[in-house]
Amino acid sequence: MTSSLTDREDLQIKSGSPSTRLTVADLEELQAILSEANLDYQLELVDGKIIVMGPSDIVSSEIGAELVRLLLNWVKPRKLGRVFDSSGGFILPNSDLRAPDVSFVVADRLKQSKRYFAELVPDLVVEIKSQSDRLKPLREKILSFIELGAKVGILIDPDKRTITIYTPQAEPVILRDGDMISIPELLPGWEVAVTELWPIDFE
Repeated sequence: MTSSLTDREDLQIKSGSPSTRLTVADLEELQAILSEANLDYQLELVDGKIIVMGPSDIVSSEIGAELVRLLLNWVKPRKLGRVFDSSGGFILPNSDLRAPDVSFVVADRLKQSKRYFAELVPDLVVEIKSQSDRLKPLREKILSFIELGAKVGILIDPDKRTITIYTPQAEPVILRDGDMISIPELLPGWEVAVTELWPIDFE
């Protein structure tokens, strides 16, 4: 998908020498070009390089939507914070701009949303493995968030039907069907069965 973009002259941006680090401003410039061309790609800025990502498969999308719903049902009535889907971008302390598949920020850290990227590290980050994803980069993405201050990271693998929970203080915990997901560090009392996340089959 990335290579197809560079084939079109109107979608190129200046990258300079190989050592040049791109910035959020460069990302916004490319985003504007893509928008004008009616191309809906999600962009991230990692180590000074812009990563272009296409749409997810519908299983991963459905899992993300269900997790957002389950979190919002608990968070919003209690005014505990804000839940974001995969479009929510965060400018991190290392100048990267990243967008987890699902994220949560406690209320005290983001008392008001603004029409821009959030300039902070979310408290919870979730990555959902798509059909074409490899687990290692997703794991590394979650761990990089935790190194920068995230309290909890969750990696969901629909293929193996596993959910791995990462925290700064402990070894990863792997959950399977029959287990319950909880995030006591951020959402005391919230608990959801692993099986609630998987798409249902209609009879």
